[in-house]
Amino acid sequence: MPTPDFLSALLRPELAELHAYTPVAGHFPVRLDANESPPLLSAEARAALARAAVPEDWGRYPDARLVELREAIAARCGVEPDEVLAGVGSDEVISILLTALSRPRPGADAASIVTTSPTFVMYKLSARARGMRAVEVPLDAGWDLDVAGLVRAVEFARPSVVFIASPNNPTGALASADRLEAVIAAASDALVIVDEAYIDFAPRDQLALVRKHPNVAVLRTLSKIGLASLRVGWLVGDRALVAELDKVRQPYNLPVPSQRAATFALRELGGELRRAAAFIAEERERLARGLIELGLSVAPSHANFLWVGTRRPAGEVFEALAARGVLVRSFHGAGGRLAHRLRITVGLREENDRLLAEIAACA
Repeated sequence: MPTPDFLSALLRPELAELHAYTPVAGHFPVRLDANESPPLLSAEARAALARAAVPEDWGRYPDARLVELREAIAARCGVEPDEVLAGVGSDEVISILLTALSRPRPGADAASIVTTSPTFVMYKLSARARGMRAVEVPLDAGWDLDVAGLVRAVEFARPSVVFIASPNNPTGALASADRLEAVIAAASDALVIVDEAYIDFAPRDQLALVRKHPNVAVLRTLSKIGLASLRVGWLVGDRALVAELDKVRQPYNLPVPSQRAATFALRELGGELRRAAAFIAEERERLARGLIELGLSVAPSHANFLWVGTRRPAGEVFEALAARGVLVRSFHGAGGRLAHRLRITVGLREENDRLLAEIAACA
């Protein structure tokens, strides 16, 4: 659809290179494409969540300060509430960050970010939508951080923000601790965001970096551990940073049901959430063994998905699986070494078995 002339003159030119996020449409009996966790909460937990989510008064706005939610998040993370900024998923927190930190560095004509490739697409998309440059540094052959490349990018681009997802999406790998520390040291005059969206499935976290380095903040979310419908994510960082970012946050950004249900889950359902994460981690290893037995390559994963190498072009395997009712995520459109890569979310045992049966015939 052509853009009206008057609108073309008003829109940011960077929007021409962007596309709206559009999930694959259609009915698929097995959906392993979105990194959602399968339904593992008990019936009792689901009923308790439903009761907790109901507002006391549907006619009132949500708590603009998110007081109880931030207290619950702070308790979970071992920090203070004024070190927490909560948003509509980590997507909104990323948008808040880049809105607040979009000032060009001295001598630069535009602000910039540095991140890795491949990684979570919203870093680049949110930056470009604000007129910021996005410098992407390819991961190394083992899908770990290329420290030399990232250091060069930081020196060249002088970014406002450096985004490192660990565990990374779509590769599933935790960044090597020494490499992550080296990147943080090289970017001492930028804000380094360590995105821990998948940390519940990993053997260690990186939250201590917030205390060790004043230029580090950590992102987390409830979306990957079975509560994606709530759309609750948060940042943990220096209280001065949080205070500035809070000026950008919309005052009623999280609705009452999301605030109340997330607070309840964080305070009362910790055991259930941990058991679900443990099941997914165990099933992830079983699924990985099954794929390897079929002759596919599987990268070590600390997330709730697997990064799978295919013999045939990934696009062909994706289409064949979709025709059989199994939806995964293909990265063939990026070309290069991603042309033979699929990202497969870990589902229920029966879903994973169905995936193994179908991919054996088409990979």
